[in-house]
Amino acid sequence: MIVRQCTNWLKMLFIWRGSVLKKIIVQLFTITLFSLAIYFFKGKIFDYKVHLNPTIFTLIGLALAIFMGFCNTASYDRYWEGRKLWGLLVIETRSLTRQILSLVDGPQNEEKQKIVRMISAFCWSLNYQLRNKPGKEHLSRLLSPEQVEKLNGKKFIPSIILGFIADWIKEQNRKGNIDTIVLTQLDHQLNQFSSISGGCERILNTPLPFAYSVLLHRTVYFYCFWLPFGLVDTLGWMMPLIVGLISYTFIALDAIIQEIAEPFGEEENDLALNTICRTIEFSIFEQAEIPQEELKVPDSYFID
Repeated sequence: MIVRQCTNWLKMLFIWRGSVLKKIIVQLFTITLFSLAIYFFKGKIFDYKVHLNPTIFTLIGLALAIFMGFCNTASYDRYWEGRKLWGLLVIETRSLTRQILSLVDGPQNEEKQKIVRMISAFCWSLNYQLRNKPGKEHLSRLLSPEQVEKLNGKKFIPSIILGFIADWIKEQNRKGNIDTIVLTQLDHQLNQFSSISGGCERILNTPLPFAYSVLLHRTVYFYCFWLPFGLVDTLGWMMPLIVGLISYTFIALDAIIQEIAEPFGEEENDLALNTICRTIEFSIFEQAEIPQEELKVPDSYFID
């Protein structure tokens, strides 16, 4: 995820990291070359002059802009919902940690630190499940060997870790260290964890309807490749430059829509799940007085 303040206008023109330009540079180059060829042949294909009124492209461009606005809103809604779910996870992990540390009476501090590590393990496991990665180094670091062994072959690891936390709470209730009111509150916190995990899985497993993506993609490229025929007679040698600029606007927005519609990936404009997990771990470890390294501040504009 790119996090930086907007710099002066001149530097903004040449920013590369975080821009989708590197994804679409080949398409833009191809369209510009095609426009140059159309200019060279004066809009003719095999001696047939292609007559296209620029007004047609105005009408199509307006409709295309409206449809792209709809798709962009839908994609950003998915991105923002994902960020809200992970923001809620930050709150819930800190709340659960505080409740365990202050409301559970019997266990020694070392025993409570084990459950705090499980909370952190849940966050890391959700992160890596959404990114379809194993993430075993964090689970081995935070869970006991017996618990790690139980996770082998499991598909929904966050749910299994929630079960570990629930078993710990159940054991404390059996020992009389948690009364019924506190037990109910802790169970509510675990239900919140399940809701967050389910919400993230809903976003991951329910992409934008494929028909929308296909229609948008086709329309953008058909529009950009036919545009030179409508502008060659009115713009002359400036036509390839103008077509390139218009194509950049539409194709770049199409690429952004596709990128932010999947907010849990590892591209430059996706959510910084690793950084959120590190923040959660640092804050709850600090609450539980678990020794840890200093929280590192990113030394670049990119955080993962």
